[in-house]
Parts: sequence; structure tokens; C-alpha cells
Amino acid sequence: MTKPDTVVLIHGLYMHGVFLTVLARRLSHWGYEPVTFSYPTMRRSSQDNARALGKVVRSRGEGRVHLVAHSLGGLVVRHLLALEEELPWGRVVTLGTPHQGSHTARFLHARGLDFVCGLSLREALLGNAPAWEGRRELGSLAGTRNIGMGRALADVPPPADGMVAVAETRLAGMTDHICLPVTHTGMIYSMPVAVQVRAFLESGRFDHDTL
Repeated sequence: MTKPDTVVLIHGLYMHGVFLTVLARRLSHWGYEPVTFSYPTMRRSSQDNARALGKVVRSRGEGRVHLVAHSLGGLVVRHLLALEEELPWGRVVTLGTPHQGSHTARFLHARGLDFVCGLSLREALLGNAPAWEGRRELGSLAGTRNIGMGRALADVPPPADGMVAVAETRLAGMTDHICLPVTHTGMIYSMPVAVQVRAFLESGRFDHDTL
């Protein structure tokens, strides 16, 4: 019997793996073996979180291990793949990840409010994540429903998901990019987002024909 592909789910800032339960259940229904990775988003460095993530990925043994990461989680994945090259093969999907750095984080940094995001601000959210080398297929999904703290607090430039601008989700070397009408937090509960995650994991491309 063929071992199902593992999908490691990585949450974003202020969150925990439990927030990804809905997405995990959908992926399980579609035949994947989901594993949620929880980590301290503020009090531990992105590199340390990446090393912890690497242990989870390696523990899955043989077979493909895909990475699906929301927001800050996508930057942790970039740190991981810069640190470790010998990991099981798999595709990467990022959901609302500010690959170009976060306008909201820069707004907070300029006002001396780094503590709001902790170590994650300096090491990732200001645009300091390692460059993407393109060794894996990476699909970046962005939201365009501009409702959230980023719009209210920092006036994130639209189109945006209420926290992260669409322009911030683009990354040199990415395989594909898609926009859906969802908010930054709402995207992890959205069925259309889950369907696009499945499409990319299966083919290395999003399903643009359904838009």
C-alpha cells in the first residue's frame, strides 16, 4: 500500500496549530496525512523555529512531505530550506505570507513597537528572510478581502487581505501565484483556498480555470 503524502501545516503570528484543524481535516479527507506544527511565534527566533520544523519534517521518514504555511509560517519555511538541503521532497504552499516583508511590521518598527511582533519582526517580517533559491515548487496564495487590523492600523496598500498586501506575497522564483477574495485569517478556513492548496500539491500549479 502506498504511503500517503504528508502535509506539514505551519501557522502564523499569534496562532497555534489548532487554528489549522479545519484545513487539516480537508486535506485528510483528500487522502493526505496532515501534521500540524506549533511554535512560539514571538519569543524564539525564526531560525530556531525553522530547526524545530526541520525535525518534524525529517521524522516523517520516507515519502513526500509537503509544507503548507500561513503568513509568518511561510517565512519560517524559507529559513528552514536555507538551513537544510537534505529534506524529504515536497511542494510548498504559502498563504498570505509577506515574502517582501510586511508593511504593518514596518509601521510598528518605525514607531518603536517591535515588541508587538517579538523576534519575528526583526528576523522575518521586515523582509529579512533568506532568498528563495527555487529548489522546490512554491505556490503563493494571496487574499484580496481587505478587512483587518493591517488596514485599520497601518493602512496596508490595496489590494490586500486586511493584513498583507498582494504585492508582498510575490516572491522571485515562485512557481505560481493566485488571489482569492478572502481575509488574512479567513483564508485558513476557506474551502476555495483548501481546493487551491490541493491543486498545487497535486500538480505544482493552482487551478486558475475555476476563478
